[in-house]
Amino acid sequence: MQGYSNSTKDGKDSNRFVLPVDSEHKATEFRLYSLAVPHMRAFHLSWISFFSCFVSTFAAPPLLPIIRDNLNLTATDIGNAGVASVSGAVFARVAMGTACDLLGPRLASATLSLITAPAVYCAAVANSATSFLLVRFFAGFSLATFVSTQFWMSSMFSPPVVGVANGVAAGWGNLGGGATQLLMPLLHSLICHLGATPFTAWRISFFVPATIQVVTAFSVLAFGQDLPDGNYAQLQKAGDKPRDDFSEVLYHGVTNYRGWILALTYGYCFGVELTVDNIIAEYFFDRFDLKLHTAGLIAASFGLANIVSRPAGGLLSDEMAKRFGMRGRLWSLWLVQTLGGILCILLGRVASLGASIGVMIGFSVFVQAACGLTFGVVPFVSRRSLGVISGMTGGGGNVGAVITQLIFFKGSRYSKETGITLMGIMILACTLPIWLIYFPQWGGMLFGPSKKENATEEGYYMSEWNKKEREKGLHLASLKFADNSKNERGRRLNSADTPPSVQTPPHA
Repeated sequence: MQGYSNSTKDGKDSNRFVLPVDSEHKATEFRLYSLAVPHMRAFHLSWISFFSCFVSTFAAPPLLPIIRDNLNLTATDIGNAGVASVSGAVFARVAMGTACDLLGPRLASATLSLITAPAVYCAAVANSATSFLLVRFFAGFSLATFVSTQFWMSSMFSPPVVGVANGVAAGWGNLGGGATQLLMPLLHSLICHLGATPFTAWRISFFVPATIQVVTAFSVLAFGQDLPDGNYAQLQKAGDKPRDDFSEVLYHGVTNYRGWILALTYGYCFGVELTVDNIIAEYFFDRFDLKLHTAGLIAASFGLANIVSRPAGGLLSDEMAKRFGMRGRLWSLWLVQTLGGILCILLGRVASLGASIGVMIGFSVFVQAACGLTFGVVPFVSRRSLGVISGMTGGGGNVGAVITQLIFFKGSRYSKETGITLMGIMILACTLPIWLIYFPQWGGMLFGPSKKENATEEGYYMSEWNKKEREKGLHLASLKFADNSKNERGRRLNSADTPPSVQTPPHA
């Protein structure tokens, strides 16, 4: 049985937590198989909820060969539906980020899951290309639960382990994209075996992912907790968490150029993953003349790689930060995503089944690891507008998927193999802006930290609060985060002292 820890900088109320915590009561350790309240319970609730939404959103692609015959869908209809499935979440993710900042990740996540579940049920009554498109569009909104997942992990885990926490939570959630490739064909076969016709069986199959989504949403509401010290509403009522101003939260998020660069680059790691989830089963089914179940198994291996690849990206980000600080996080992100782009180009060029499977698996590992590496950087872009930055980045993933599918996989302009090759070239081009990300207190890929006096963690995060807000003490949480993020200096941890004028006050 795990004992209680008092490993916190201020020692205040630390005996309430099973895991060791920092001065913000964020866990400084990540224990994968623990259910410790509140940190690890939040972890497991978040990835399971996101997993269920991923299964629902991509329940249709494994059954497309059946659905297209039943609804008389053309290649253009299928392409439009694929675009619709990821386009709705573009705005939903940005809105989700703001909702997390203002209402908390627990309520935001559960509400979205419950709102979108009816769309998944409605797949059973789709009878035209238009109704099929609408079902996929509204079901796809649920992918915005990714933002609440990442926000929740960043609120529960300290900077030295936030990369791996974000990586595992999102990676295991993304497993839904692979699991649905296995689940839906098996459900279809089982229902057919019980006496239903193929055209009826695919409709009944959708009741399973929809019901799972509802159950997980209620579980988040019942058992989750927003922050280590309680839920937003509870803390605000007690005066322990001041209500922030929506316009200020939004302003400091959208005016931080680092968030826009991460949104672009995430569009060509996670956006590519979404695109492949939509096309890969049909690609193997048509190009290599495989059975539906066999194509589904192969396609599932792409999504199932998330069980190790995205967590590995988060772990790599944290390990590089220990040695090289934030510069290590940025360098590893650029390198891994670039290698993913090269493998994507190669996937579109190989012509044999065995080689395609091998390259696809390698490609999936790198592109998904890049997703984990991206969210190893995101928590440090802004303390005050963490949800907005997370939403912008997550929305960028969906924008990348929409643009890629519209250009390369809509209609018959390009063969799927040519589209995959061109997508790889886009990955290489859109990864280059990572070179432009620079933190004054830590540096960037090309240059070290600034030598200016205010180039400190405190100076960076305090800049999000004006004088009047600081006089009210609204900035104190940012000061704690600044102190806890000094590990991002890497091996130069003790080489840059914090000026006395901005040091964290003892009571903060």
